[in-house]
Amino acid sequence: IFGFHVNSVDKMRCFRKRSMLPVLVFLVSSLLFFNLYVDDGYVVASLDLREALIHPSGSERYVHTFRDLSNFSGTINVTYRYLAGIPLPRKKFLTIGLSSVKRKRGNYLLETIKSIFDQSSYEELKEIVVVVHLADFDLVWCENLVQEITRKFAHHIIAGRLLVIQAPEEYYPSLDGLKRNYNDPEDRVRFRSKQNVDYAFLLNFCTNLSHFYMMLEDDVRCSRNFLTALKKVITSREGSYWVMLEFSKLGYIGKLYHSRDLPRLAHFLLMFYQEMPCDWLLIHFRGLLAQKDVIRFKPSLFQHMGYYSSYKGVENKLKDDDFEEDSIDIPDNPPAAIYTNINVFENYDASKAYSSIVDEYFWGKPPCTGDFFIIIFNRSTKISRIKIVTGTEDRQSDILHHGALEVGQRSVETKQGRQCSSYITLGEFKGGNTEVTDVDHKIGFDIECVRIVVTASQQEWIIIRTISLWTTQPVS
Repeated sequence: IFGFHVNSVDKMRCFRKRSMLPVLVFLVSSLLFFNLYVDDGYVVASLDLREALIHPSGSERYVHTFRDLSNFSGTINVTYRYLAGIPLPRKKFLTIGLSSVKRKRGNYLLETIKSIFDQSSYEELKEIVVVVHLADFDLVWCENLVQEITRKFAHHIIAGRLLVIQAPEEYYPSLDGLKRNYNDPEDRVRFRSKQNVDYAFLLNFCTNLSHFYMMLEDDVRCSRNFLTALKKVITSREGSYWVMLEFSKLGYIGKLYHSRDLPRLAHFLLMFYQEMPCDWLLIHFRGLLAQKDVIRFKPSLFQHMGYYSSYKGVENKLKDDDFEEDSIDIPDNPPAAIYTNINVFENYDASKAYSSIVDEYFWGKPPCTGDFFIIIFNRSTKISRIKIVTGTEDRQSDILHHGALEVGQRSVETKQGRQCSSYITLGEFKGGNTEVTDVDHKIGFDIECVRIVVTASQQEWIIIRTISLWTTQPVS
């Protein structure tokens, strides 16, 4: 059994400001916190491992310390116990964090862990580490569950892909006499407040384990090759600012963060642990870091599979209807510039047709013969498949009635921007859609441009809902 102990001492200034409106107090204090964080380089906790001690079975296993940020006047040291596994020195690409407590009905943790590993390829497994925080104060339950985990996933523990930790009860802030915001019953307030602290301790532990962090619940199943799909999305967002990307529309499932933001998020959850549920705090955190809108991708990569909630064992049969079991079919959509000469309606600009974000699409006024919509790649690319869908379920007439799909090469600079000087036609639109496979076998060059050309004027407006491109090599 291995254990670690690292001390971290942090200092911060506390700025207090009075206001007549509770909402303003919340927002102002939050903004002040983030300003102080940026100005003072404040860090919640250090994960620098300074010593490794070997203890006999059943002994205390000490790791890094933690400042109780819910009380600015004092500090406490939280002892994380390593119940199974130890972290490897090499940073991984992704940490997957799970917090679990004893349920009155059902237990899905083992199935969740199994799904994570079973749905990942051998190469993907090299890039992930799963951290399970057993956050229940029933130590007998924890010990029994650790034995099950160790028996079923021994090879993943040995490989450093699975860690099981615990933050002991004595290091939690008070869970009695909490604010009853929203008129919630006392037991509900206690449950959600403790859950915020559970997640805060988990986030803090995971800070330096990887480049990205994925929040999951302990009752989900994963789509096949979800890590590859995540990498595609992260690549497509290069150069754009984001705080949280969402790969499920349910609860705390499938929320992706930069690991560098985990200390601030842990601090934030502790600061407001008794104010509101965790999913609401996550929305406030995202907004305070200047990501105004939800960035959610479709299809969802994770599905809720539990039937009973961890709160009182009540029924919870929520399902994500955007979930797909096989995520390997998610398009690559290489980095590109997008142009059109079709008149754009409001803010439904051309780039939204190329995005995989839910409910984003291009919407233009009635196009004329010769109008175009063009995608120009940052560099020439081998494309294997192209699929374009126009119109939506509630606006089925706003399709491209007559159009052609073209691919081009030899891009040149023009007054209208970069354009390809040579095109060939791959196919026609039928019923507003077109799909071409084996593109790389049908043409003899690497593609620099993909162009939609209107071949007949129409009176209806046009929605280009999705433009999906698959490459024949990984997008770097």
